[in-house]
Amino acid sequence: MRWLARRLRPARHDRERGVALLVVIGTGMLMLALVATALTVASSGLRKTDTDQDVNGAIDAAYAGVEEYQSRLASDNSYYTYGNKDAPFSILTGSTKLTLPTGSATNDAFGIGVSGTWATVPGSTPVASFRYEVDNSHYTQNGSIRIRVTGRVGESTRSIVADLKQSGFIDYLYFTDYEVQDPELTGDTQCSVHIWEGRPSSCTAINFRVGDVIDGPLHSNDTLTVCGAVFKGKVTSSSTSKPNVITPSGCSKGTYPTGQTTPFYQPSVTMPPTNAQLKKETRNDLTSSEVPLPGCLYTGPTVITFTSDGKMNVKSPWTIKTQISETAGIASAAPAMCGTPGTGTNGLGSSGGATINVIPSNVIYVQNVPTLSTDPNYRTGTPSGFSCVNSNAGWTFGSTQYPVANEITPDGSSATKPAYGCKNGDVFVKGVLKGAVTVGAENYIYVTGDLTYSDAAKDIIGLVGNNAVWVWNPMKSTFGNVRPLLTDSGRTINAAILSVAHTFQVQNYDQGGDARGTLTVKGSIAQTYRGTVSYGSTGYLKAYKYDTRFAYMAPPKFLSPVSSAYGVSQFAGVPTAFAPSGAAL
Repeated sequence: MRWLARRLRPARHDRERGVALLVVIGTGMLMLALVATALTVASSGLRKTDTDQDVNGAIDAAYAGVEEYQSRLASDNSYYTYGNKDAPFSILTGSTKLTLPTGSATNDAFGIGVSGTWATVPGSTPVASFRYEVDNSHYTQNGSIRIRVTGRVGESTRSIVADLKQSGFIDYLYFTDYEVQDPELTGDTQCSVHIWEGRPSSCTAINFRVGDVIDGPLHSNDTLTVCGAVFKGKVTSSSTSKPNVITPSGCSKGTYPTGQTTPFYQPSVTMPPTNAQLKKETRNDLTSSEVPLPGCLYTGPTVITFTSDGKMNVKSPWTIKTQISETAGIASAAPAMCGTPGTGTNGLGSSGGATINVIPSNVIYVQNVPTLSTDPNYRTGTPSGFSCVNSNAGWTFGSTQYPVANEITPDGSSATKPAYGCKNGDVFVKGVLKGAVTVGAENYIYVTGDLTYSDAAKDIIGLVGNNAVWVWNPMKSTFGNVRPLLTDSGRTINAAILSVAHTFQVQNYDQGGDARGTLTVKGSIAQTYRGTVSYGSTGYLKAYKYDTRFAYMAPPKFLSPVSSAYGVSQFAGVPTAFAPSGAAL
């Protein structure tokens, strides 16, 4: 019986063999579970990695779209007029006057909706694409363009908004092409050459002298001459001379910003040939994409005084039409916004002038009296109440006259371009501006008093003379001695100032024997020839400060260089505009 019991009882090692089997099976199942979990996690990680890569790629595609749009603007400054007016962002911002380019200029990036096109980023793997929507609603006011760009990679889309501003003269507090006085004033026509191109040594460069403070970026296409001035902003020059700055004998090298001891090199910036583009902005016969809202045209000598209540008084006796047409079948006009021509009550040709609202975010242009009988502002004889002192210079209109009583004929008087020519497209401007406006002149601009803002954060003005922009500084003769006619001290001008073909200069800077105080300019100054503001103890000291708003905005329709790029002043991430399918979100 004991033997039988031993035979029926499992051996110890057999019992252990069964336990081992259970352990092996359990361990295998655990390993399978771990492997399955690992595979699941790995697969999920791969999907997450792919998604992250697509998201990053979509963002990169959006930035590529911004760069592509910038390149189109650089090739065609009018490209801001193109876009899809039905794009959600364009509708939202009121940019409804956009047109789509056609033919070979067709752009896939203007697509919208599920069936709309996308532009492809060249060479992208996986394929990346983008589309953009344009907001040009503020272009005429301040020169800025905003675009919303959506990038797409795989099943991911992302959107950004970019603010674009054209690089231009207002990027500098002070810009000059030639560091010499205007040949029209000196007669030295051989001096219209840069020093680094071999300008004759007989041409005298104008110094930045001790006491001059330039508080902002400065650029000259020429070689600078510095005698102790203080530069608080970046200084650049297109000079290839060695050294690239001239320090006259007995002068210090001046003071530069930290990290700079001489001007940095920068390529030349080219002036446009004229400011005629501003006159085009007063035409009423062009399409809304060319001139969305015409400005105001005045003819002959025009006096403008701004007041802090948002008004301006305009005296312009030669003016007949204030918005012109060059198209048969479309008549020139004289809308109320520009003032009523003629001698009626509150008329432009009345002795008191017309007091009207400052035209909103637009251009005022003053043209020479036309000589063609087909011009809508042509007239025979002179306007009522207006008289020419002589055939070259001087005029009176009621109590307004130039030259003023006892004034000596000032700088700029010549047979071809007389000061105060009675048929010149000259504008005489001063006052306190409330609004945004650009004032252009076919001939001279005279700043006859302080020109300031009612609100320095909101108001903005541009002054664009085809010829010189003068700081009015009349002189009189007293017992044979030339003395200042004005008794004030100092002058303040807040503006973006541009003389396309000539100079920004103080009248009679070298006459009168007395210092006239400080010429304070807050804004920007650009000119072809370096203007003089003082000589010895006469004239003004400079105190120039950059209006930092010009880094991202400009006066309405302000002129830009012949060739300029658009820079991005600001990027912002925004909610995604389109799904990968193209549907608006």
